[in-house]
Amino acid sequence: QVQLVESGGGLVQAGGSLRLSCSASGPSFSLYTMGWFRQTPGKDRELVAAISTRPWNVAPRYFADSVKGRFTISRDNLKNTCYLQMNSLKSEDTAVYYCAAQYIGSYSSQLKTTADEYAFWGQGTEVIVSS
Repeated sequence: QVQLVESGGGLVQAGGSLRLSCSASGPSFSLYTMGWFRQTPGKDRELVAAISTRPWNVAPRYFADSVKGRFTISRDNLKNTCYLQMNSLKSEDTAVYYCAAQYIGSYSSQLKTTADEYAFWGQGTEVIVSS
């Protein structure tokens, strides 16, 4: 079982950048597929990006259309950490961002793209983009 802690959120001006980190504790982090979601009041959690368990340089990734070309997702299995690099931030990126993990058990190209496919969640980190 893995425990997740997000960090890196904060207040940033439109056009700026932030890097969110998701630190995982527990065994076999490399065998968990990872995702970053965001949520605003009154709305469901939205998948922003996901990365599979394959080695980082060949790992398939998913990005929501709204963040393609601006956000990247990566993982460092030696540090048990998943990152979300957010560039060219817009006011509509304002949300609470959550890290999520789902055990796959192998090096796989499999991606999880819905919230109910993830069993483990962090507590969230807030990102506010001022215009």
